[in-house]
Amino acid sequence: MTSPVLDLAGIGVGPFHLSLAAHLDAIPAAKAHFFDDKPAFDWHPGMMLEGVELQTSFMKDLVTATLPTSPWTFASYLVSQKRFYEFLNADFDAIPRREFARYLAWVAGNLDNLRFGRPVREVRFEDGLFHIRLDDDACMARNLSLGVGLKPNIPAWGQVAHGQSCFHTSEAAYRLEGLKGRRIVVVGGGQSGAEIMQHLLSRPEAASQSIAWISRRQNFQTLDDSPFTDEFFTPHYVERFHALPHSRRQATVAQQKLAGDGISASTLRAIYQKSYALRHLSADEHDLAFMPHREVLDLRCEGGEFRLVMRNGFDGSVEMASADAIVLATGYVFTVPEFLAPLADRLDLDERGLYRLRDDFSVEWDGPASARIFALNAGRHSHGIAEPQLSLMAWRSAVIVNALLGRRHFDLSPRPSAMRWTADAAPALSQAALQQPQARG
Repeated sequence: MTSPVLDLAGIGVGPFHLSLAAHLDAIPAAKAHFFDDKPAFDWHPGMMLEGVELQTSFMKDLVTATLPTSPWTFASYLVSQKRFYEFLNADFDAIPRREFARYLAWVAGNLDNLRFGRPVREVRFEDGLFHIRLDDDACMARNLSLGVGLKPNIPAWGQVAHGQSCFHTSEAAYRLEGLKGRRIVVVGGGQSGAEIMQHLLSRPEAASQSIAWISRRQNFQTLDDSPFTDEFFTPHYVERFHALPHSRRQATVAQQKLAGDGISASTLRAIYQKSYALRHLSADEHDLAFMPHREVLDLRCEGGEFRLVMRNGFDGSVEMASADAIVLATGYVFTVPEFLAPLADRLDLDERGLYRLRDDFSVEWDGPASARIFALNAGRHSHGIAEPQLSLMAWRSAVIVNALLGRRHFDLSPRPSAMRWTADAAPALSQAALQQPQARG
């Protein structure tokens, strides 16, 4: 069976593509399907630990920032579940991540442009169209969108030991309860590492375990979320950031690390309070070690135990740590998906193998300008620290829809801001997207 030509074929259904699908749901003339190999929507199930919170306001949902009348807002979800007032009365400092995951799944279950259980095997470009091969079907599309996400980063030193007792945080919800052994080491000083620590210290068996938290950072540092820092997470800033030279963008992103990858103050406070209770109020002696400013150099398996070799950045010494289990809170890395192999030589990648993205989130490649390849969660280096976050997903979806339609369907022109990032205070919205042919419904 061959489907009609789509205006857009999206591959991967996470929150970012769900946002784009929700925006396109309001535009019947634009024909789009989003494919995913999973049987149903499921957002980071391996990290759904009890008590974890969202670092982003629930107002920054799939659609509210650009399409507040959509039926797919978080408020609509609360009303549909008949708990709008209870949610308000709960007065959460930060929304539980499990609640937001249920909201996303509710939207996914109601949109009719999503195709689950449909893994994409190959994408080719022939005769002006993208040809998408599935297991038992195929389709063609004028434009492509990539939302497959990043892959868990297993450092080179950890790859030899990766398995049942040495695993990435993406598997935490499945693996933590089955951990064997008394000595546990968590490697990684960002939010995910902190959530693992909070979970481990909250378990009844924590009183009889040895738990260590290792980080390359100089300390376990709080998320920088002041009002002026939050200006980094606005369209006004992203547009100006994208216009910077490549080298300046790299340096700027490095300086803003804690704005996008710091630890929630509530999480750090909970960890410290749990530590206090275990060390001073428990009847059992507890071996707990916070070890910042350490870089893991090597991991050895000796006599059924792990031995980590670390360099102490504070005093320059080399240290050893023993463990029965290791949790790798080491982040995620970008890779070009295998299904793009037929197009690999046509993509314009930078020196680090990353997509070069235009301001409308489309990839630079040698195909016709009317055939775009959009990439989501692939532009931290090109659009700034907000790009991999939930904060601007609705705005990014609207930018992509405007580019897809070749017209300003969503009015994204900003009001003048008091933040003067450049000498030119005029709106910096690109007009390039408006010069392309319109999508055909």
